[in-house]
Amino acid sequence: MIRHTHRAALVVSGLLLLAVAGCNRSDRGSSSAPIKVGAISSLSGPVVFPEASQAVKAVFDKVNAEGGINGRRIEYLVEDDKVDPQQAQQAARKLVDSEGVVAMVGSASALECSVNGALYKQKKILSVQGTGVDPACFSSSNISPVNTGPFLGITVSLQFASEVLKRDKVCAILVDYAGWGDAYAAAIGQWKTLTGKKLVLLDTTYKPGPEDPTPFVLKVRNAGCQAVVFDGVDVAGVAWMQAAQVQKVTGIDWVFLTSNYTDKVAQTLGASGEGLYANSEFEPYGGSVPSLADWKQTMTAARVPLNSFAQGGYLAATYFIQAVRSVQGEINRDSVTAALHGLTSVANPLVGTPYSFAPAEKHNSNRASKFVQLKGGTWVTVTPDWITLPAAN
Repeated sequence: MIRHTHRAALVVSGLLLLAVAGCNRSDRGSSSAPIKVGAISSLSGPVVFPEASQAVKAVFDKVNAEGGINGRRIEYLVEDDKVDPQQAQQAARKLVDSEGVVAMVGSASALECSVNGALYKQKKILSVQGTGVDPACFSSSNISPVNTGPFLGITVSLQFASEVLKRDKVCAILVDYAGWGDAYAAAIGQWKTLTGKKLVLLDTTYKPGPEDPTPFVLKVRNAGCQAVVFDGVDVAGVAWMQAAQVQKVTGIDWVFLTSNYTDKVAQTLGASGEGLYANSEFEPYGGSVPSLADWKQTMTAARVPLNSFAQGGYLAATYFIQAVRSVQGEINRDSVTAALHGLTSVANPLVGTPYSFAPAEKHNSNRASKFVQLKGGTWVTVTPDWITLPAAN
């Protein structure tokens, strides 16, 4: 009797062990548990970028509605850094350590890259940045933005002013963001190398906020500038154009970066914005080319504003989905990292150069832009072909 009882106990124990082992194998391999993906964006504070993560969610929701990835739903976790370094750091710890996300996708922040780049490297997790902003976004082995960014944006805007508009006296007014000086110098240096030209005026004392642009508008007029590249955000751009109208400053081509390429800027400026140029880091969203169709349909269905930031989020999600669908076997941080590193030259008609997250010390694969101009209150594409900068050395 005792022998039978002991044997029964061993059988029960063995069955329990097999059951537990089976559950563990299921969790690691063919589990139906959601695939957790994170993002840290500036959703509140002085500078906000909500559209990128909204666009990612729209793409993920569409994938989930179609059955997910091998039957697994994508769970998208977005944290607001409030443009505060401490909040950004806490958000990263929560997503990377507590939630165990497999990757960061579609982040759009004024400071998140500089705060969390070292952590991502330590934890061996990759970030497909929807909107790269600060210099660290473009100088990290573990972060690869889908957008051109402000620094190559400055270079290509200077290129547009001098080589396309054929202006001899080109000037730049750049916002005095802490820690951006070296990146600014590199951006201008690349333009000088490409063209052999020099700026008539360079001023990097404009304070974010925005500062009253009137003294700067008068400064560029007095310097004889024929074209001026300005990297202020949309609020600053609107103030700049209004100041130029008040001061009756004419005959200058104003070339602003992508943050000013929005319908809101066009509507706010009205006639005072006539002739303003803006850099489009992706296929201009106001066009009707076939490559915009799926993006517009997906964004419209999810009620995401149609702008460049939403294009960045859409592309970040699209690249991630392509990578994760290529994973053979278990989908976890290691396998997703390997799959993202496998994206070495991914062409997409929304961008002028292929996307890459191949292992490297830094990433800035989007090196092309088109330019739009405000005409009659509407943005019109003025460069049908991409203006493409040479690949980084």
